[in-house]
Amino acid sequence: MTTLRAKFGRRLRQLRRQKDLTQEQLAEAAEVSVDFISNVERGINAPSFESIERLAKALGVELKELFDFQQDRGSPTL
Repeated sequence: MTTLRAKFGRRLRQLRRQKDLTQEQLAEAAEVSVDFISNVERGINAPSFESIERLAKALGVELKELFDFQQDRGSPTL
């Protein structure tokens, strides 16, 4: 069973790549560290509500898009 933390991390990576952003670029735009982005994408850390808001803003997406795990289907990383 995949955890919510892992699903969120995969979705964040997917959205970041769709926007053609590096982890460094996203980290700078969201005012977080590159290590933070890396750890969230790998499902190691879970972001706070404040960080989720900053990530959505930095990606130019609505909050709900970060939790749209249906978009993750068919991905080879599942």
